[in-house]
Amino acid sequence: MEREQFYVTTPIYYVTAKPHLGSLYATLLADVLARWARLQGKEVMFVTGTDEHGQKVAQAAQQAGKSPQLFVDEFIPAYKQAWDAYGISNNIFIRTTDKKHIYGAQEFINALCENNAIYSSLYEGWYCTPCETFVTEKAVDSVGPACPSCARATTYLSEETYFFRLSAYQDSLLEFYKDNPDFILPRERANEVISFVQGGLKDLSISRTTVAWGVPFPGDTKHTVYVWAEALCNYLTAIGYPTDPELFATWWPANIQVLGKDIVRFHGAYWPAFLMAAGLPLPTQLLVHGWIKVDKQKMSKSLGNAIDPMELHKTYGADAVRYYLMRQIAVNQDGEFSIADLEQRITSELANDLGNLVQRMSTLALKAVADTAVEYTVSAPAVWSDSALVLRGEAWDMIAEVENYMAECMFHLALAKVWHFIHKVNAYFHAAQPWKIVDKSSVEFKEVISATAHSIHAVAILLWPVMPGKMEQLLQGLGLPLNQHTDSLENLELGSWGKTFVVKKMPSLFEKIEIIKESMEPVVQLEPGKQVVSDSETIAFEDFAKVALVVGTIVACEPVESSDKLLKMQIDFGDKGMRQILGGIKKFYAPADLIGKQGIFAFNLKPRKMAGLESQGMMLMADDVDGVPRMATVAMPVHNGMRLK
Repeated sequence: MEREQFYVTTPIYYVTAKPHLGSLYATLLADVLARWARLQGKEVMFVTGTDEHGQKVAQAAQQAGKSPQLFVDEFIPAYKQAWDAYGISNNIFIRTTDKKHIYGAQEFINALCENNAIYSSLYEGWYCTPCETFVTEKAVDSVGPACPSCARATTYLSEETYFFRLSAYQDSLLEFYKDNPDFILPRERANEVISFVQGGLKDLSISRTTVAWGVPFPGDTKHTVYVWAEALCNYLTAIGYPTDPELFATWWPANIQVLGKDIVRFHGAYWPAFLMAAGLPLPTQLLVHGWIKVDKQKMSKSLGNAIDPMELHKTYGADAVRYYLMRQIAVNQDGEFSIADLEQRITSELANDLGNLVQRMSTLALKAVADTAVEYTVSAPAVWSDSALVLRGEAWDMIAEVENYMAECMFHLALAKVWHFIHKVNAYFHAAQPWKIVDKSSVEFKEVISATAHSIHAVAILLWPVMPGKMEQLLQGLGLPLNQHTDSLENLELGSWGKTFVVKKMPSLFEKIEIIKESMEPVVQLEPGKQVVSDSETIAFEDFAKVALVVGTIVACEPVESSDKLLKMQIDFGDKGMRQILGGIKKFYAPADLIGKQGIFAFNLKPRKMAGLESQGMMLMADDVDGVPRMATVAMPVHNGMRLK
């Protein structure tokens, strides 16, 4: 039986510097999509690469005192090294200086010419060299308009050029957007493109006579093909256009093309018009991500705030960084990058929530055999207990919800659902207290280990597209190494808890990160044995005992629309019931980040009104080294409603 094909692309990256975190992020989005498609049993084509032509590249090469070809060649190893370090599973790395691309781009231009979509004329107007963009906005007092993409100054050009009849495709584009409402995701990016097209399209200059570094215009070598008209062709030339029609027909049109919001106009308007003019089908979907920001600014090489992904890899490893970027940043929004946030998620979620669960389960399983045991074989019981069946049902529900979010490319919400389930597995394991029955090696003990292993197995499969290295290591430790023929989403959906696991001794998946905050208070030298405590800082024990600090789990969370600070949370306090608590942490947390988290709350505070809503308690928080509030949590899951003592 033939497998369904899935073709995903990244934007191709300018080779004027090494890759930064923004280019890694886009590539990771495509890699997660490619790996998820493989779990769905699809045959995948994943293309990424580099954009090596244009005035910007030529100028950078000249400043470096090198030929353009030598200049771009020197950056390619850095990209390939970074993508290899982060486990990027692309099939093809396309370079626009590849002979097959140059030939294919010229043939694409020929197809446009044959279809009367190109004509010769004179271009007079403004141009942004850094973005390689013709700017249609008008000058103000003879001063060129700022580039709409990067806000930098533009240069006035007057030169002979070939034009693409973009204006002729305005109605066709608007009709296509109407018939394909999900062509551009998220919707706000689609609205931006539709508004641009509705505003009226002007014909687009697609050649330059003053830029030699590029693809020669077919039939007129005085001209070089405009870099955007040529670069977009990489999505076609990488898969055989026009020399291998069979290969091309297998993969085109692309299922998803990943790109940043700063180039959505090129991909959302120009690219579809080019394809219409050439008589080729349009891609199914464009996934447009936001910017990664550092200190509230878009990260870019020109601003000098670009983060080197290889330095992050050296310190934290590939999978932890992959997880952080997919978990922290909603694909439809800009995301703030913070080392403190990265380290907090590694420690609290990867090391504590998941890593500790795996360690406790495997350690107890091996202890049931002997202190020196290296593996423990456990089969599923003939009949599961009620508590295990509840956990299995929650696993089924989680798998379905994760699939829905992944279909919408809401990776952060999918991961939030996985982590909500991990908390439930931790709670199940803790409530079962297998350490009390390990020496008996009882039927009950085996069931707890089996149910936990089945849960961890499902988690590992779902997390594999995000953290392939660590999840393959985890599956090895369960005695069921990843097999893409059997470890499919289809088999996972069936939820059959009938596996036999050979649990092995595993090293820690993730290491906690010690975060030491240097005190800003003066150091007081004390004599040995003496302590200094201000009387004004002490309270009576009886006063402290009046405050009920209780553990609860956030089961629902949403923003308070009338407030720019408040989130409304529903907290499960076990036998003590549910409570609504408001927290002024809206700018620091998305609701999905908090759902499933177990924290500590002041339980017996008098309710108070905030933004017209009643808050029935208070969440305990502490500022991290960057002044970001963090939840006060417990070291391991405990029963909701437990009071601290």
